[in-house]
Amino acid sequence: MYVLNVVAPSQIQAWRPPVGGIAEAFHARFTDHAYPMHVHDTWTLLIVDEGAVRYDLDRHEHGALDGMVTLLPPLVAHDGRSATPRGFRKRVLYLDGTLLDEALAGRAVDSPEIADPVLRQRIHRLHGALLRPGDELEAESRVELIAERLRGHLRREHEAAAPRRDRRLAHRMRDLLDGRVAAGVSLREAAAALHAHPAHLVRCFGLEFGIAPHQYLLTRRVDRARRLLLAGEPPHAVAARTGFYDQSHLTRHFKRVVGTTPARYAA
Repeated sequence: MYVLNVVAPSQIQAWRPPVGGIAEAFHARFTDHAYPMHVHDTWTLLIVDEGAVRYDLDRHEHGALDGMVTLLPPLVAHDGRSATPRGFRKRVLYLDGTLLDEALAGRAVDSPEIADPVLRQRIHRLHGALLRPGDELEAESRVELIAERLRGHLRREHEAAAPRRDRRLAHRMRDLLDGRVAAGVSLREAAAALHAHPAHLVRCFGLEFGIAPHQYLLTRRVDRARRLLLAGEPPHAVAARTGFYDQSHLTRHFKRVVGTTPARYAA
């Protein structure tokens, strides 16, 4: 269930997404707020959309800039303040210890800023998925691939190994999704059932079928929705029967796949 807290409209949003590995999502725009020295018990994954943030981490001054990714380790004191008079706008994810090993904290202290446009774009897209109820499988897939790339940076593995194809695992994942079209399945549940790492599962599925698991599941749901709509069921009932979060969730994905709204399709 989504719980969204809004304080000072258009300035702060904080919520706990129902997505494994993410303890909290936080979006904010500040002009004159300065954070005192503090710690978090989670990893802090930060992107800045406007302005810049100056902060001290382990008694060294750093800066979070637009276009960069900042990763702060758990239980290491830091503060934060705007580097410009116009303030800053940021998006933050607090990641729990299931995604990143605390043994990597020392390297994050040494190099908290990451210049990686691909990583930043993936984080941007993850924030978009987190704002859309019903797209949790997409968000889970994105967060696992982001964590994998972060681990590569922290371990200084500059050249990622070529993805390993596992056709049997990919087909087992497809069978699992086919059996849970309406009910759905979380990525971590699927990984546990198939005895695979979540990121490896996503990559194997994409290599085998040319589509991400969440995209495959959505298209299967849309196919079922088409048949029910043509049978005369109203869109709100179709949404409930095919696993969509609500009618607007059905409409968004149905229009993307089919090219029209469910109501127009049925007519």
